[in-house]
Amino acid sequence: MQIEALRDRMVAALEAMKAVDIQVLDVHDRTTITDYMVVASGNSNRHVKSLSDNVIVKAKEAGVQPLGVEGQDAGEWVLVDLGAVIVHIMLPR
Repeated sequence: MQIEALRDRMVAALEAMKAVDIQVLDVHDRTTITDYMVVASGNSNRHVKSLSDNVIVKAKEAGVQPLGVEGQDAGEWVLVDLGAVIVHIMLPR
């Protein structure tokens, strides 16, 4: 899957679950670990967990297995590493 298509799919997954303040950062010329960082907020711990679950499901549907998922237990900040796209979902505080 093309990197831009994966990025757009992750943004759509967040929008579908009503994520707040979605931002896409193009960092391909600033770091070698990823090309895009997608940052979004949730309204509660449960919302953050649901957002991250949807991102993981949509990535797998696209044939992309997450390299790692951190923070899902607490639900205050979750990182989903998809290689070329890293998704950060957190509570605003």
